[in-house]
Amino acid sequence: MDAASLIARIKQAQANKTPLAIHGGNTKAFYGGAIVGEALDMCPYAGIIEYEPKELVLTVRAGTTLAEIEAAMERAAQILPFEPPHFADGNSVGSTIGGTVAAGLSGPRRPYTGAVRDFVLGARIINGNGDDLHFGGRVIKNVAGYDVSRLMAGAMGTLGVLLDLSFKVLPKPSEDLTLRYEFDEASAIRQFNEWAGKPLPMSATSWHDGVAMLRLSGAAAGVKAARQKLGGEVVAEDVAVSFWRALCDQRDGFFQAAEPLWRVSVPSTTSPLQLAMPQWIEWGGGLRWHRGIADASALRKKVIAAGGHVTLFRNGDKSLGVFNPMQPVLEKIHRDLKAAFDPQDILNRGRLDNFGIDKNAD
Repeated sequence: MDAASLIARIKQAQANKTPLAIHGGNTKAFYGGAIVGEALDMCPYAGIIEYEPKELVLTVRAGTTLAEIEAAMERAAQILPFEPPHFADGNSVGSTIGGTVAAGLSGPRRPYTGAVRDFVLGARIINGNGDDLHFGGRVIKNVAGYDVSRLMAGAMGTLGVLLDLSFKVLPKPSEDLTLRYEFDEASAIRQFNEWAGKPLPMSATSWHDGVAMLRLSGAAAGVKAARQKLGGEVVAEDVAVSFWRALCDQRDGFFQAAEPLWRVSVPSTTSPLQLAMPQWIEWGGGLRWHRGIADASALRKKVIAAGGHVTLFRNGDKSLGVFNPMQPVLEKIHRDLKAAFDPQDILNRGRLDNFGIDKNAD
């Protein structure tokens, strides 16, 4: 597969007004609105284009798997700082970097190092007209023009087919240490936020069923000093690595249950929401997973009142809405962007919660 064949496919789809369902490893097919259209498999468009460890820059084709990228980076003792989830199983080719950017999902390290979009330097895409477009670049200081590269993060493939992506990468921390505590929910939220206000090398937090976990990452001396201040029980390294990987990839039964899984984002200092559903807290209190049947409208109303938003992440009735309804001004911006990049609405139609082009909209 090459760019020319993809361009031809998209131009034909545009001419016929045929929707295309873009996918990589299909590990996040559960996320977002219902899949509509003919499959456009990006997995054959794969490979590392350029990797300069000394420059902290990586450029890859969108179909490249995270496993291949992380293996190459491991040899150079570097990481993708946003700790992307794989969501892969034994029947999958694995998560691809294109799907990672399109979904815009980051792992446990996100509040302490940044999100996917913060590390995207450049992108080459094909829009809904079949145009081959380049944005950003392969150098960290390239900031010229409208930052379309980062706009691709979380767009769910609705604005363009991702071809090539450039990232800023970081050195792998020389030391990781995980501490375990027993806290109730309110105490855990308060403690996470107190720690976040101090010069501590925090890289992940978790709270579930009365157990809080804190990961420290950085130089050995800094991690050791922080450990002496924080107390807690040291978790064995192999157990800790498995725990954070499983949390990132949502392998625990809490996440895999058949009930709806709600992704609740709120300010990290928000008090317990008292939703009467099992929950798991990450990101220092800013990300709260709730599992169970709920009145979507009432749930969103309560979370919005707390300054947050709700996503129906897995399972449940998507006809009631996957993402929070947008404010009118923001919705108009989204529709204008969609119309500019994909005027016939052929790319991943409906993946942003049935969001597309309303021909009757202003």
